[in-house]
Amino acid sequence: MTAQIMHEVLRLIEADVKSRPSAAEFEMAYQARVAIDRIKFAIRHTEQFAPHTDQMREAGLQLLNALERLESADRNFQNRFGLLLTFRTFPRVTRSTELLILASKMGPKSDRLADIGRA
Repeated sequence: MTAQIMHEVLRLIEADVKSRPSAAEFEMAYQARVAIDRIKFAIRHTEQFAPHTDQMREAGLQLLNALERLESADRNFQNRFGLLLTFRTFPRVTRSTELLILASKMGPKSDRLADIGRA
């Protein structure tokens, strides 16, 4: 394998790794979802059971602001990784296709790379 082909394969692998969310990002997204649910619960209960004072109204507005921020962060996570996760359902197809395209550019000596792509 030439150095150029090895660099191309390495570039494809690195791009695949960078396109996936990390474990820490998944954990943050999960914790944001939990916080969203708890804030919604707190808002419902303060509206139903708390006295309707100016302080409670201000607390409700603060909770709504926090809720909007967390929902925005959750939407950003979904926009960033949601479509990629959908396409990653069949990662071997995508990777195989890329390797086969690369192998076809190499010419007849590319049989081993094409076999790897089919694996």
